[in-house]
Amino acid sequence: MDKTINQKAWFLVLPVFLVVAFSAVLPLMTVVNYSMQDTFGNNQFFWNGVGWFKELLDPSTDLGGRFLASLGRNLFFSLVILAIEVPLGIVVALSMPRQGWTVAACLVILALPLLIPWNVVGTIWQIFGRPDIGLLGYVLNATGIDYNYVSNDIDAWVTVIVMDVWHWTSLVALLCYAGLKSIPEAYYQAAQIDGASRWAVFKAIQLPKMNRVLLIAVLLRFMDSFMIYTEPFVVTGGGPGNSTTFVSIELVKIALGQFDLGKAAALSLVYNLIILIVCWIFYTVMTNAGAERKPQEGAA
Repeated sequence: MDKTINQKAWFLVLPVFLVVAFSAVLPLMTVVNYSMQDTFGNNQFFWNGVGWFKELLDPSTDLGGRFLASLGRNLFFSLVILAIEVPLGIVVALSMPRQGWTVAACLVILALPLLIPWNVVGTIWQIFGRPDIGLLGYVLNATGIDYNYVSNDIDAWVTVIVMDVWHWTSLVALLCYAGLKSIPEAYYQAAQIDGASRWAVFKAIQLPKMNRVLLIAVLLRFMDSFMIYTEPFVVTGGGPGNSTTFVSIELVKIALGQFDLGKAAALSLVYNLIILIVCWIFYTVMTNAGAERKPQEGAA
């Protein structure tokens, strides 16, 4: 019997396509249009082709040098954040209780930093780290540590990294805890019968069962950390100098500070493309690693 095809179902999806076209596709096409033009004010645009993209990818130009420098800071920041937050989130998830009223208490406490808006987080740490009125800055300077995130590059980086770890480690911990809760109790009972150590249980049972949630955690944290803007802008403003000027802050400086719409549009497109490519690489590598692990587990 032939299957009946009803093309009218496309009308149910049509509103979604219209919303996406209005909220995503049309603005994207506008940015693409701006990236190939130049303006000298009075809404007069002049065709520039791929000139901004060539300048953007040329380290010898001012635009290219600023972009590549900020891109290096972004990549370094994301790598440090992933190296700290993913292991720390796993440790926190493993340390959480599995039953009782303390589970709800721990979940609420972990969720509190995630509920704070980004600009408020930046304001909190901006005041918290000030050496004159901030508790952290005052205590560090009182103990003999010369701490000032406004004038010292290393202090600014440490402040931004610690702030992000405080804000987002809870997300990784909650995802890992959800993965741990999905493991059947029979696995732990079998490991207990075999006399497996805590490390063996983690390596053979818990870590493989968490690989999917870890993939989500890594992707989310990379995208968030690579697109970070509000927190470092509120705390340091991209300084001292340009030490914490990430690509997002550089983009805002070019678009709003200099009002170079063509350069800003080209930068935003390249910025978005880099995020998509790196996320695709993360996803491909981690899913392939999970697919290779399954046949090995089956053979064992």
